[in-house]
Amino acid sequence: MTTTAQETKPLAVGGAFTLRRLSESQVMTLAAAAAPDSVDPVDVALAENLREHRPDITLPQVDVEDIDPASRARRFSLTRVRHLSLESGPERDVIIMRGNLADVVAKVKLSREQKALIRRNANWAETRGWRPLAVATAIVGADDRVGEFRFQGFVNIGEGKTGERIDNGPANWARVSVWSTSLRVQHWMNVACIFILSCSGYYIMDPFFGTNSPGEATGFLMGYVRLIHFVTAFVWLMVGLTRLVVSFTSRDPMLRWNRLWPLKNKQDVHNLGRVVQHYALIKNEAPLYLGHNPLQQLTYSTLYVAGFIQMCTGLVLFSLYHQSNPIWEFIGTPIHWFGIPGVRLFHTAIMFAIWMFVIMHVYLAVRADSLERHGGISSMINGGVWLRAGAKPVDAPEVG
Repeated sequence: MTTTAQETKPLAVGGAFTLRRLSESQVMTLAAAAAPDSVDPVDVALAENLREHRPDITLPQVDVEDIDPASRARRFSLTRVRHLSLESGPERDVIIMRGNLADVVAKVKLSREQKALIRRNANWAETRGWRPLAVATAIVGADDRVGEFRFQGFVNIGEGKTGERIDNGPANWARVSVWSTSLRVQHWMNVACIFILSCSGYYIMDPFFGTNSPGEATGFLMGYVRLIHFVTAFVWLMVGLTRLVVSFTSRDPMLRWNRLWPLKNKQDVHNLGRVVQHYALIKNEAPLYLGHNPLQQLTYSTLYVAGFIQMCTGLVLFSLYHQSNPIWEFIGTPIHWFGIPGVRLFHTAIMFAIWMFVIMHVYLAVRADSLERHGGISSMINGGVWLRAGAKPVDAPEVG
């Protein structure tokens, strides 16, 4: 039985990612800088891709002595291209660093946000079978001194894959700022207040620890719990009042009241059904919203109403201890309509309804982050989400 050597699968180019002002074609052109007679599979694949899709681009030609190839110890090559113009600047000698993404990134200075952007796009390419070929450049001065290397981007290289047009390569991920600092602070203050009020309120309703035997002094534990509850309640009132004022005065469109007004046009009414089907796992895709989608608008508006009623019932119950004051006597008027047990029951029922929302909110946030990979959970810490360049949200301009 005879065997034949397995044929080597040809390399293909799957588009490029660019970090700076260079286009994808320019990054690919830098990566293609090689000796005229190079038989390196990567050089051949890049040259063929550019000749096919961008015949107007002249490939940089270099002398063999200007190429310092990669090695096992250094997984990137250094190629000197003479009289090259970068980013519409004057023609200069440029050193092109090309090779393994991690090794090239380690040799350049990048901000945390830039590293996250590179990692995000590289992960996207790798999950689809591409290998990122990183490209960085440095200007050579008049005295042959090499300047600082700047990361330009990477080209996706794959074995045995069908080549893609440069202009139709994998979409780049872009970080879009959505939530302002003030909104994020209010969000986490709401989380803290709801948690403290729920725990202390439940204890006031049903003291499940710290009770003493009959006849013994009860101590001041309930007093401390009530104090915590009341202080937190007034903090929550201030947070709610601040949010109300900001809704009508902020210049940030994401903070304005109309962002939470449910179903304000026919498009939102139509998209509501599509969003519900997506959450119910009936549809794979849902309309893209940068802010709140129609279902979220409806839910959060209902939550704000529930929170307002909860604050009102809490003030009504608090007024019981200040009936000598005309203002508090007026606030406590509903007590005469529904009775103290009725108001307390309603106050407790809203607490459980809010916790039902919290559970669903956490589940849907984790689910959306897992499926869409846009960083929605972390956006409430850093303020930004990840979207593909070219994406067209319903409520915002095209991304990128």
